[in-house]
Amino acid sequence: MMNGLVASGVRRVRITGGEPLLYPRVVEMVAYAASLGFDDIALTTNATRLDKLARPLAAAGLQRLTVSLDSLDADRFRRITRGGDLGRVLGGIDAALGAGFAEIKINCVVLRGENDDELVALARWAWERGITPRFIELMPIAEGAKIAATHFVPAAEMRAALASILHAEEARVDADRGPAKYVHARHDQRLRVGFITGTSETFCDSCDRLRVAADGVLRPCLATDVGVSAKAGAESGDAASIVEAIHQAWQLKPDGTVWKGCTEDTAANVSMRAIGG
Repeated sequence: MMNGLVASGVRRVRITGGEPLLYPRVVEMVAYAASLGFDDIALTTNATRLDKLARPLAAAGLQRLTVSLDSLDADRFRRITRGGDLGRVLGGIDAALGAGFAEIKINCVVLRGENDDELVALARWAWERGITPRFIELMPIAEGAKIAATHFVPAAEMRAALASILHAEEARVDADRGPAKYVHARHDQRLRVGFITGTSETFCDSCDRLRVAADGVLRPCLATDVGVSAKAGAESGDAASIVEAIHQAWQLKPDGTVWKGCTEDTAANVSMRAIGG
C-alpha cells in the first residue's frame, strides 16, 4: 500500500488504530515507511505497550508521537477508558520522552462531568515534560453519538477554563499539520495548547486527509463508511492500481462547504475502531 501512497504524491503518514502497537510488525512497518522517504511519519497510541516499543520505533524512523490521555486520576481514567491502566500509560509516556522523538503530544477528549475539571492540570503536566496537550471536542460518531447530548463541551468553554494560563490570542493552525488550532501559554511562548473543534466548528472545507482502513478501503471522510477498496492492489504490489484507487477516493471527498463531518446524521453509524482517528 505505501508504495502506492508515495507514487500518488502522499508526503505525510500517520499510523492509527484501533491500537497500532498491537500489530506485531509495527516497528518493521515504520522502518519500511521511513525507507520510502515520507516527509513525516507519526503514530497515535494509547501507550500501553510504549514502554517496550518507544526506542525501537524511534530507531526505525518514527518522528512524532501522539498519546491518548483523558485523565490524570487513575480511577477516572479507568472509567473513561473502560479498564485502562493509567500507570502503564504514564510509564509508556516516560519511555517515549527518553526515546528522542521530535515531538510528543497528548490528546484528551473533554467530557462534561468526567474530566472537564482537569484541563489546567493536564496542560501543566504536559508542559512540564515538554509535551503539547490537545483538547478535543466529543464527536457524535459511533459511541460518541450516544453521549454527546450530555457530555459535549465546546472548545470555547475549554478555552475559558484555561484562560488563566493562555494568551488572549487568536487560535491558529499549523500549516500542513491537521485541524488543531493552537494558543500559546502566558508564561512561555514555546509552550502551546491545541484545540480540535470537529463538532462546534467543523473543518471539512480544509481537510486534506485520506484514511486507509485495515481492510484496504480508502476512506475520504471520518464521518462516513463510503470509500474505495485498494486491497487487490495492495496484496499484489500494484502501485498503479493503488494510485487509481487513491484518485477515486479523492473524487469522493465531500464538499466541505455543504458537508459538516461528524455532525451529519450518518456519523452515528460509523465505527471509529474500523476507520481510525
